[in-house]
Formats: sequence, C-alpha cells, structure tokens
Amino acid sequence: MNIYDIAKLSGVSIATVSRVVNGSDKVSPKTKQKVLDVIREEQYTPNVFARGLGLDSMNTVGIICPDVADAYMAKCVAILEGKLHEYNYDCILFCSGRGEEEKKKYTELILSKRIDALIMVGSAYAGHGEDSRETDYIRKAAQQVPVFIINGYVKGENIYCSYCDDRQAAYDAVSALIRRGKEKILFLSDSHSVSANLKMKGYEDALRDAGYPVRGELKVYTRNHIHTVRDLLLGSRNLEFDAVLATDDGMAVGVIKYAISSGRSIPEEISVVGFNNSNLAICCEPELTSIDNKSETLCYDAIDNLMKVLQGEADVPQKNEIKCSIVTRCTTDF
Repeated sequence: MNIYDIAKLSGVSIATVSRVVNGSDKVSPKTKQKVLDVIREEQYTPNVFARGLGLDSMNTVGIICPDVADAYMAKCVAILEGKLHEYNYDCILFCSGRGEEEKKKYTELILSKRIDALIMVGSAYAGHGEDSRETDYIRKAAQQVPVFIINGYVKGENIYCSYCDDRQAAYDAVSALIRRGKEKILFLSDSHSVSANLKMKGYEDALRDAGYPVRGELKVYTRNHIHTVRDLLLGSRNLEFDAVLATDDGMAVGVIKYAISSGRSIPEEISVVGFNNSNLAICCEPELTSIDNKSETLCYDAIDNLMKVLQGEADVPQKNEIKCSIVTRCTTDF
C-alpha cells in the first residue's frame, strides 16, 4: 500500500490526497471525506501525510548526492540545509557514489529514516533519459515521499525537477569562442553524466553550425583535479588547441596552470571557459570566465516547491528549466 494506491482507491490524484490530509480548502467536503475514509480503512500513514494527520512527523528532509567533496554538490547541500532550517526542518545527508546499485541502496536506506521528502542533488540521478528504466528506483521512492531532483530531470508522478539548460550554455560559450576566431576548441570533461553529455552536445552543435568538424582527439576525459589536468596537457605534445571548454571550474584552472607552465598567453593563445562559476573562478589568476548554472536558484526553487507540496498546494510544477549565463572574466576576450 502506497500513496498511489490511496489515490487510486479514492479515485483522485496524488495532489488531491495531499491537499486533503494537509487541510487545504481547495477540496470539496465530499472528496475530502472519501479520501479520509480510504486512509482509515487501509490504516495507512506514510510520512508524507504525517503532518496533515497530526502524527509523528520528524520534520526531516533527506538529501542525497554522489559525493559531497564535489564543489558544486557541497555548495548545493549547504544552500539546501540553510534554507530548510529557515522552515524548521532538519536534514539527513547521504553520499551514494555514482554506481547504479549504490544509488539504489542509499536511496532505500535514507527512505528508512522516516523523512518527509527526498532531495537528490546532481544529474547522476537522471539516468540516460527522462523515463529510462534505470530511474525506476526514483519513481518507486516517489510512491513514499515527494522527490525533488536538482540538476536533472526524471519523469514521474510526485517527482519535481529543477535544472539548467546545459546544452544551450555550452553552445553559447563555444559560439562566442568561434566568433573570436578560435578554431581548435578542446572539450574537457570528467564524466559521462546526463549534464556532461548535454554540455558535449552543445559543444558539438556549435562547431557543426559554424562549419567546423567535431574532432575526436579534442574531446578529452580526465579526473577533475587541477594538477592532473595540467600534467595531462603538458604531456600531450601533439594535442593542438586554441581554446578550452571545461565542464567544471577545477579542470579549467588546470588549463590555466598548463598555460602558465608552457608559456602560452591567456586569452590570446588560449581562451578558457569553465562551468559552475565557483569560487575557483575568482581564486585563480587570471580570473576564469565561467558558466553560471544557477545552483542557488535551483536550490531555492526546489525548497519552495517542496514546501508547497508538503502543504498540499495544487499545480506545483514538476519540471523547471532555468537558463544559464556566462560570467566573463580575464580568460576570454568576448
């Protein structure tokens, strides 16, 4: 028995069930009584209903991410925790890693902690398609509590997603580099996540639209570590490039280190664009042009929608795509 069963037996939507148990006045008395009768008959009291039924809600939201050491995820977790505390909610944080079985295991584990809602941070949870089978465990989780995904989209009832248009952001950055005369643009990535793949697609689309070939040797995957990137490029004597788009600021800083070590001027000989607009972008010299993927906006949007769902509000958007922006600094001349 789960939230879907309650809605089905009542002949209403999940949103209507939520509104009923949270005391919303947007439900007719007849519908409200019908839903409450089903809940009593089935003796079903999941956490998502606890507050509205006056039960022992823990006022706790679960947050799960692949790796809290990642700068982007750490920033999101800090924002989410602070915002939830403003609403008098506590947090439980789990780090799942990126493996499929690990993600399923830790999702089940955090659900066992009597949370009121679950927030998943990172496109690693989006699988390889909005309704792919590898995200079935998220749809299963959403039968117990509302699920909110940051930086990814998974299709399903009781799942709410906030994410940026990474493809368009990469497309715009590469197009700007091309307009400044750059022809051999290196794409640096550390993963094959949905987000990284969308960035690569934007990179490829911009090259094709400008009439340039997509060259396999200019798509490089490496560990997201400043010195690793620097040493990789220093050792790649036959790799010719005049610009770089990196999927994370850390790798972009590695490119800056490489340019300094090899005596190549920035942005004249090499232009560099990073991603995430993190503190790394202003800690390096020269300061880094970076794509701002609006992590604060995504987190605030997720918390606002979470509160609306728990309060039984209707018509909470399940899909919210936000436009990125390019923050220009000294590593580009556009």
